[in-house]
Amino acid sequence: MGKYIAFLRGINVSGQKKVPMAELRTVLSNGGLTDVKTYIQSGNVVFEGGEFSKKEMEVSIGTLIEEHFGFEVPVLIKSTMDLDHILRNNPYDDIESLESNKIYFVLLFQSPDQEKVSSFKEEHYPNEAWELIGDCLYLKCIKGYGNAKLNNNLIERKLGLIATTRNYRTMKKLCELAS
Repeated sequence: MGKYIAFLRGINVSGQKKVPMAELRTVLSNGGLTDVKTYIQSGNVVFEGGEFSKKEMEVSIGTLIEEHFGFEVPVLIKSTMDLDHILRNNPYDDIESLESNKIYFVLLFQSPDQEKVSSFKEEHYPNEAWELIGDCLYLKCIKGYGNAKLNNNLIERKLGLIATTRNYRTMKKLCELAS
């Protein structure tokens, strides 16, 4: 057993797929998860893992959400070790960028096709830099994520997969909550 983090894709965005965090904690606790905590409204859940694989936990949490709230939500599970690894591998670790909220972690739900990655690398986004390491695309948005052309939806389209994005502060806080 250990701590895990569930990243929920696309909830509480522009009034869509509303999931109150207190209600989500109750649903997941009643569904068998223990020590359930949420962080902000964007779908970050820290919990004590059981004897199940990450894939089994993703399916279980997704099913609980769909049965209770009435819509599907993609769920990605990371262990505390996974999260620590992602943070340590961040190629954009200059303090100014981290503190000014310019660094984002695009968590990919699967490994991307290398042909699509090669094609994507040929494109140019003047105010953004990115690097793919494993199943995380590290994104530096010089003018902030709100002004970025390279966002989660575009990355999903270009790589042909599901992803969810969190900023550095959120990732760091989730690491703290899970430790």
